[in-house]
Amino acid sequence: MSVNKEVKRITTHTLRQMKANKEKIAMLTAYDFSFARIFDAAGIDVLLVGDSASNVMAGHETTLPITLDQMIYHASSVVRGAKRALVVVDLPFGSYQGDSLEALKSAVRIMKETGAHAIKLEGGEEVLDSVKRIISAGIPVMGHLGLTPQSIYKFGTYTVRAKEKAEAEKLRKDALLLQNAGCFAIVLEKIPALLAGEVSESMEIPSIGIGAGNRCDGQVLVMHDMLGINTEFRPRFLRTYLELHTEITSAIRHYIGDVRSGDFPGESEQY
Repeated sequence: MSVNKEVKRITTHTLRQMKANKEKIAMLTAYDFSFARIFDAAGIDVLLVGDSASNVMAGHETTLPITLDQMIYHASSVVRGAKRALVVVDLPFGSYQGDSLEALKSAVRIMKETGAHAIKLEGGEEVLDSVKRIISAGIPVMGHLGLTPQSIYKFGTYTVRAKEKAEAEKLRKDALLLQNAGCFAIVLEKIPALLAGEVSESMEIPSIGIGAGNRCDGQVLVMHDMLGINTEFRPRFLRTYLELHTEITSAIRHYIGDVRSGDFPGESEQY
């Protein structure tokens, strides 16, 4: 008689153990049930319900327009598909900046209404009060430093951050502030690999890199980028594992041809 083994959930504690054991963490974005279920079954460690949904799901130019309600919708769909992976949800722009009480309310809504396991927010010292208040309520927080897309209009560009000494020093300081405030991990986005390595090695908590070199404790990519669905975005740090845009286009054209010719449905495909 076969026995169903219980799937062991990845937790924030698991990620710290992985760092201690020098075992790399694999993280991908997900926005719906179907892809979450596939990624989870394939063995992904962390699923990030990113505010990148604003770009890849809704077609906006930036991450700023997506709302808390929309993030909750995407996150609840992902949670239903994930049996093993830790599910982390981005707090969207405007739901936490400048008001730690508003930040806590946003985080509580996500946790209560989606069943997710943690939240992520962008920034260092400037959002520290929000980080502390959310963690004090028992909600795990993942930080995000370097290129912070919600601040795109402040930066004015998506180029590499922290190349200059002052910004690099601030990033080092912010990483330790976030760690000391209780964050369980920090995303480092689009910063020099040498700096990312130094920051990663200075912290007890894991770093998750995107465009930050291979000395981070883990890596994250947007699913639409690594699967080749999005053909317009091909930065240096991206490795494309499939060319789904080409494959899907070919399949659709094949389907259209079969419908037009009368080949589909065939005798075996009807009742």
